[in-house]
Amino acid sequence: MGNRSGDFKWFGEGFDGFPKTLPDDCVQYAIYIIDPKANDFTVREQLRKVQVAANALCKSLLKDFIWQREGFGLELLQLNEGHSLLQGQTNFGDSVEDEWLVVYMLRELSTQFPQGWIRVFDSDGEFLLIEAADAIPKWLNPENAENRVWLNNGKLFIVPKVRSSEKARVEALGVDDALTFIQDRASDLLHSPLIESEAFYRLQKYPDQIHASLHHAVVTIPRKLAYILHHNAAYVSPAVESFYLRDPIALRPLQSRDYSNLSFPPEDLVAVSVRFTKVSYAQLKGQTFQVPPAWAAYTAREPELRDRAASETGMKVTCGFEMLLSDPQNVDKKPVREIRLLLEDLEKGEDQLPSNDEISRWSSTRDDESWLDINFEDFDRELSGRGGPDSPGKTAGFGDRMAQENLRKIVARFGKLLHEEGGSAEEAEFLDDMDNDDESDDSSTADGTASESSTGGRGGDGVEFDEDHFASMMREMMGLPPSTVVEDASGIGFKAGSQAVVRDENAAVDEEKEIRKVMEDMEAELKQAGALSLGPPSTN
Repeated sequence: MGNRSGDFKWFGEGFDGFPKTLPDDCVQYAIYIIDPKANDFTVREQLRKVQVAANALCKSLLKDFIWQREGFGLELLQLNEGHSLLQGQTNFGDSVEDEWLVVYMLRELSTQFPQGWIRVFDSDGEFLLIEAADAIPKWLNPENAENRVWLNNGKLFIVPKVRSSEKARVEALGVDDALTFIQDRASDLLHSPLIESEAFYRLQKYPDQIHASLHHAVVTIPRKLAYILHHNAAYVSPAVESFYLRDPIALRPLQSRDYSNLSFPPEDLVAVSVRFTKVSYAQLKGQTFQVPPAWAAYTAREPELRDRAASETGMKVTCGFEMLLSDPQNVDKKPVREIRLLLEDLEKGEDQLPSNDEISRWSSTRDDESWLDINFEDFDRELSGRGGPDSPGKTAGFGDRMAQENLRKIVARFGKLLHEEGGSAEEAEFLDDMDNDDESDDSSTADGTASESSTGGRGGDGVEFDEDHFASMMREMMGLPPSTVVEDASGIGFKAGSQAVVRDENAAVDEEKEIRKVMEDMEAELKQAGALSLGPPSTN
């Protein structure tokens, strides 16, 4: 088998990992069997057993579960030179919880197959190390972390740097080299309980979190759509995504008052309980949607709806299904093909729509929606370390206990980054990648042993915020010259960034004014938003 691309090498040709073309919001995973005595046939047999165990695990853990985009799955591959492995990829979309569910399932599988070694990474790289950024060795950074993190027997292992080159720059590691090291020197792998507890902290809430990430709501939808969703509730996820990412072209089928050509016209409506992911439900509820002409007659016909919220949400869901089915780009997608087959069965009389009596026997679960409400005063108190149930005259705080710890941990790490002397740009980027797209997820140390600094700690201590340091960092991020204040021999301060080099004086003055204006505007906006008031009030 030759190279499929100019930059990709297979085993025997210096295979150094899969090409770095992983799309955003995707997690990729691979399982290898390391057994020096086993030939490839034996390895493939063991990998098939892993596949069977993975399917059994999905059935036991994921009953009634809905993935945001793609589910968990493993495919048996045979690369060049007869090397075999299991590989999978899951697009989790906006639901980062789906990514951590994949990690949890992989860790569970690793406990069943001690000879299986598992890699998992996403478009940010080794995200497990990002979670453990406070505990990892200083030599480990995003440039050399690839292929060093492995799961085995429920534990996290790191391929260490070569001892003979401790003073030299630690180079990146290829998959071949990592597998060889594991096979020959497994006892030298780095296993730190602190790193492991940090990296796996989010997994503590599993398996309970699997169903906690779902939301049930009663919505009013056409009977035909109720039949579709009762057949497979997971169809709601691609429909909600079609609604959430809609454009004027997607809305065309709904722009006519004649809804005879619609798959789900607004008639014969019934109220049923629909299961969503919390992300999908928030996307539905959070968007303002003008009633399309196809639904205008329905809203005019029933001005006093018994449950207006259920009717509005049901209209959004139904419109999402119309957009999903009418988009030519979705023709080959599995959910669309299956939905069309179900509709054909109805048209041919091979199946019948459910009656009111039958629908009355379906589940009518309606979950509380208070998790959608955000009290920004509580949120600000949690950021400043003043939240919690013990605060006099205050509520219990923003979110649950783990959400509060997560917020405090993020602020503490940010403060540590600002104040830590000698911190490199690479370290800053490594820490910055930590969960900036998952504001509601939980991330903290499991045993509470993470180190504390003067910038704050796990116990809810406030974080002292250095505005000058923050402004300097923001200038560096924007690519602006430094604005460090230095003093000459007479003790008079001046801006080193604008006067320390010899150049045109007028240009320097103009640039200094422009920089000053940008920073003043940014500081004003941050202060207005409360971003520069993270620390608790000083008590002198």
